[in-house]
Amino acid sequence: MKKEVTDNSIIIIGAGFAGLAAGIYGRMNGYKTRIFEMHDKPGGLCTSWERNGYTFDGCIHWLVGSSPLSAFHSYWEEVGIAQKSEIINMDEYMRFEDKDGRTVIFYSDIDRLKQHLLAFSPQDSVLINEFISGIRLCLPFNQASKQVPLLRRISKKIRLGFTFLIKGKTMQKWMKTSALDFAERFMDPLLREAFREMWIPEFSMFFMLFTLAYLHEKNAGYPLGGSMPMSKILEDRYLKLGGEINYKNKVEKIIVKDNRAVGIRLTDGAEYSAERIISAADGYSTIFKMLDGRFADEKTREPYEKWPIFNPLIFISVGVARTFREEPLTVSGFSYPLKEPVKIGDAVRERVWIHIYNHDPSMAPEGKSVMIVMLNSVYDYWKEMADDKDAYMKEKKQIGSAIVEILEQRFPGISEQIEVVDVASPLTFERYTGNWQGSFEGWLITPSNSNVFMKRMPQQLPGLENFYMCGQWIEPGGGLPTGIMSGRRLIQKLCRTDNKKFRVSKM
Repeated sequence: MKKEVTDNSIIIIGAGFAGLAAGIYGRMNGYKTRIFEMHDKPGGLCTSWERNGYTFDGCIHWLVGSSPLSAFHSYWEEVGIAQKSEIINMDEYMRFEDKDGRTVIFYSDIDRLKQHLLAFSPQDSVLINEFISGIRLCLPFNQASKQVPLLRRISKKIRLGFTFLIKGKTMQKWMKTSALDFAERFMDPLLREAFREMWIPEFSMFFMLFTLAYLHEKNAGYPLGGSMPMSKILEDRYLKLGGEINYKNKVEKIIVKDNRAVGIRLTDGAEYSAERIISAADGYSTIFKMLDGRFADEKTREPYEKWPIFNPLIFISVGVARTFREEPLTVSGFSYPLKEPVKIGDAVRERVWIHIYNHDPSMAPEGKSVMIVMLNSVYDYWKEMADDKDAYMKEKKQIGSAIVEILEQRFPGISEQIEVVDVASPLTFERYTGNWQGSFEGWLITPSNSNVFMKRMPQQLPGLENFYMCGQWIEPGGGLPTGIMSGRRLIQKLCRTDNKKFRVSKM
């Protein structure tokens, strides 16, 4: 039932991509929006930080919708990122090396990828062809923008409809297959290991195929400058539309009267009221701390009690006085085996992933480069250590030293060229973003919960009026595009409720 609204004010908790998107689209549609953010800068998890002249990026590797020919590109135009970002497309997604000098290369181009994999392991030709066919299955989902001629757009839509009609069972098969299960079918040991580790093992294969399809169509390019410039663009777009942001203001409670959200209380005790409250902040903190779990029924609690989340990371950033011009440009870097297993943090590691930012000179002083190592970790390991600050700092220092020794194995002499080593733990991400258990992208889509991805999660809590959520905790799979879509979808919902036509504008 639709209602008449007497006050169009909205408080938004969190200035990440979803919160800024809700603010941007809210302002486009005449709502008075005010964002409260715990950090001193925008972007949430889409962030970077500087150390001794180096910029260490904590988020972006590729941006879905980067191609002007993609339908999603119009969203990036609406929020301003498309007009102010220079995109580059790289020929390789990643590389996977072994001790004997063999290297599997996952090219961005599907035909080149197929040719390489078949030459690398002819005995796996049936499985390789199945994999390539799976990528091609996802191509019709990349719908065309209005810049594409009408007949081509119609053809794309027909292909998508045909895919759903004819290939529905095949899509379900990929959705219900984990990366680990698919990897175990390869006969070549290096291919088997590469497929097992290039993607999160529990993750549904369908989303790996989607990523490679986007890369093939040059619709998942890298925005030069990385994460923080994009977050600043969103902030600037929002402020120019007349929105307001209050930084270093952490929300402690959502004020509820007669089962209606009416305002917020900050950690300093200050209170603010509005007609509606939107949380684009961490889902767990919102539901179980800001609202004390009062509006969490069994269905609402189930994900937080049963679903897997993206593992938190140990994030090691290294500044090196070296260009790495000899290394290929890759979307996600490369993996190589260690001479001997090494315990780093909470686990013994047999190989590491290295991402060299030799594709983005803005990240380092001239003649120098940034290297990033990301290691899956366990939140409880760090949480138990947190009470002893000396032990915590000692552990981070040991991890930094171990990584330097590991880099020396692959790049002899590099230890003399390293100028900065910065280690961020899951607690670091939790402290700066509030993200539950330091997870970097919310819910992990697995074969067991993949149906939720198609249905979407509700943006409201049962029994609570005038309160809404948006962001990665109600969008399984997470990511920057879903953050924008989540905020946009919510404002569309509010416009329908208020009998208003949803309007958008471009810069």
